Amino acid sequence: MDADQQRLLATMPLHAITSTYGEAGLRDRFAVEIASWPEADRRRMDRALELASRLHADDRRDREPYVNHLLRVAIRIMSHYCVRDADVVCAALLHDAVEDHAADLAAGGGGADLAAGGGGADLAAGGGGADLAAGGGGAELAGSGAGQPAALAVLAAEFGPRVAGLVGAVTNPPYAPDRDEHEQYREHVADSLRDNPWARVIKASDFTDNGVGLIHTTGPRLHRLADKYAPLVPVLREVIARPDTPLDALAKEHILAQLDRAADRFAALQPDPGQADTRRGDGG
Repeated sequence: MDADQQRLLATMPLHAITSTYGEAGLRDRFAVEIASWPEADRRRMDRALELASRLHADDRRDREPYVNHLLRVAIRIMSHYCVRDADVVCAALLHDAVEDHAADLAAGGGGADLAAGGGGADLAAGGGGADLAAGGGGAELAGSGAGQPAALAVLAAEFGPRVAGLVGAVTNPPYAPDRDEHEQYREHVADSLRDNPWARVIKASDFTDNGVGLIHTTGPRLHRLADKYAPLVPVLREVIARPDTPLDALAKEHILAQLDRAADRFAALQPDPGQADTRRGDGG
């Protein structure tokens, strides 16, 4: 990547990078963002990205590799929120690893082995690996909860307890089968973020990618996700605005503006007042 491309990528919106340059462009932008960090931090963040890439290798997010979402969440935290905390960036890259691939992560025996390319046999034989080999997407398994404590222990051993704690805070627990899944999701987010200020930062970037970026989603998932995320906007507005949320005023203003934009897009996808909603759920 030459200097001109670096300067160009540094000025482009993240979804524009995605649509123009794809995963390679996002990886280049990530490299630009961490270039000035201490070497030890760069190594940790690169290891986290490599581990996330391996765990989500077979996952898709609509029309793109799932790792694109993880890269955007991490880059946004550094670039838009001006956060220089390697633990937070590592947790952002790994924020879906335990929720989507707990069995794979635990079966690998250690994050270092996975990130270095080891653990392949364990992954193939692990409970989640079989699903992936059959073409199942880990992102569709949210809320399964199988093996989450063991997976978090792997992250703690490789990246430290703070990273594991942040990942755990934004990981959905198993859902009760007799209650609405989306309602449980929103309750968990509110409870988890209440006492974890840095987890709010990760969730804000994740929600921005999911909510404001909803216009990049197609098909029946579009309305279902709008229904899921719309009630969470006031919850996130409240926790981001709190004095103990570790962001400066400009970053908070940016996030609150993004939440307003997401709310407008969700509203556009809601049924007209007085009109029956005939949409059907897809089972979560």
